Amino acid sequence: MDRRARLAAASRDGHLALRRVERQQAIVERLHAGRGLPVRLGLLAEELDVSTRTVARDVERLRTNGVPLEVRRGRSGGVRLAPVRSPVRVELDVAEVAAVLASLAAVGPNASLSAASVLRKLADAVRPTSDAPTRPRSRT
Repeated sequence: MDRRARLAAASRDGHLALRRVERQQAIVERLHAGRGLPVRLGLLAEELDVSTRTVARDVERLRTNGVPLEVRRGRSGGVRLAPVRSPVRVELDVAEVAAVLASLAAVGPNASLSAASVLRKLADAVRPTSDAPTRPRSRT
């Protein structure tokens, strides 16, 4: 098996995918803590104990998936969270909230502070209005 095929197979491995998601969440958390200042990819790589190329791929995946990141090249360059309106308002239907909750549960709610916070907020938002258990209707 050539190198490209091995890498493709490895990226499909669930364990590696989970590590990638955790690493990407760590990148977002670190950039948020940086308060808008650019962070060098090399520094992120050191902190995450991965290669600079891995961080660059993660940053590109995050950007492709809509995370507002700005990348600047050069001596004073780096990556930072782009300024956005705060707080950001998003309207989701129950199915969309459930999909996000399922994804967060798969990663683990303690993967990052932001993940734990959004998990709590979304779960509260879709909590049934009554704590009484619902019974399925019989079809008689």
